[in-house]
Amino acid sequence: MRRKKKRKINPYFLAVLAVVFLAAGVFGYLEFRKKTEKASAEAGPERVPSVSESAVDSFLGVLPAWIEKAPPPPVDMDRLKSQGCVADGLLTEYNPDQGEFIQLINRSSCYYLHRSVETWLKPPDFEVIEKNMAQISKSDVVYGMFIAEAIRFKDGYEDDDGHVFNFRKMCHEDTMNEWGERTCVPTFSSSEYRRYIKYITRKAIDLGVQSFTFGQIYMQESGKKDYAPEIVKDIRSYAKKKGMDVVIGAQTGSITDEKYLELFDYIEGGVGIDAAGNIEDGPCLSSRGSCWALLWNKAYASKAKNVLLHLDWTGISSDDLDIFARMDEKTRAKTLRKLYKYFDSKKNMGFLMPYFGVLYKENGGCYGPKKGFYSPSDAYSCKDEDVIDGLLSKGGR
Repeated sequence: MRRKKKRKINPYFLAVLAVVFLAAGVFGYLEFRKKTEKASAEAGPERVPSVSESAVDSFLGVLPAWIEKAPPPPVDMDRLKSQGCVADGLLTEYNPDQGEFIQLINRSSCYYLHRSVETWLKPPDFEVIEKNMAQISKSDVVYGMFIAEAIRFKDGYEDDDGHVFNFRKMCHEDTMNEWGERTCVPTFSSSEYRRYIKYITRKAIDLGVQSFTFGQIYMQESGKKDYAPEIVKDIRSYAKKKGMDVVIGAQTGSITDEKYLELFDYIEGGVGIDAAGNIEDGPCLSSRGSCWALLWNKAYASKAKNVLLHLDWTGISSDDLDIFARMDEKTRAKTLRKLYKYFDSKKNMGFLMPYFGVLYKENGGCYGPKKGFYSPSDAYSCKDEDVIDGLLSKGGR
């Protein structure tokens, strides 16, 4: 006799079912408490014993420990490219006007929040990140973590096993004080740095972060051996274990090794605009001494799965974002429309809209919450919000 094949039960259905039963139980308990308290008030405290108010709170507090929330939906790469936004430090509170930044993102049409978890010179505080995630009202969003090529020595930062990280052990030789006092460029060859990357990426995945970008990865490699393959593999393996879809990218600069570029779901870099918003088409930006790679050039783009571009910033006057902020409002709008249309429609690449970035303090153009920061918000002087959101809303077609 042929046996019927057993149907597999979706574990998330069971979890939801369990929550429903628990909620019903808690609701019934609350009703019981309400009635007993009413009876107590009518009959006096000696006749009806009171129910501890902390009982339900204690009971509810254990639920997250054994019921995990369902993972976010898979990353839509087309939307990531057409509705991507540079939201630098959104979740790690880099913006001096954090409340307005949260509101700006909530009313935007951003799908991908690039670098929303920032690690430049500061390891991530996951309690702060989780708190800010709770303030994002957009349900359909992809958070990005930037794994910076800059670390500062910090005392007392530890992982969940109680291991206190030694940031000095993470450094490339001859890069001490590279980004200021007690800083350096980290190297993948350091087992301490690899442990740090494993810790912060896994904690981020646990919170629902789905995009990971390595800053100037050629600086983080050892020069003797490429460690990126094993690091990328570990991130993907952990995400798979958690039932999550993630994408991994890197600022690869002038790297043209096809095998290396194929490790990543995207490569990412600056645009390289002039004062009129024009771009070049060569492999390197002519205004820079070394090869500042223009990633949409076929030398790089033809070997990569996807290309993401943005208005580059480091806080110097010749950066994309500084040049952009010095334009008048009409030219800024024209530049954004031109770049978005060119890269999205003609190149099938993503142009990430500027929602926050660092400016040279004496830049002389428009700015956001302070002279050293750009924001498109209508609350400040640039007022590029409507133009940007108009483009992004159409990108969600």
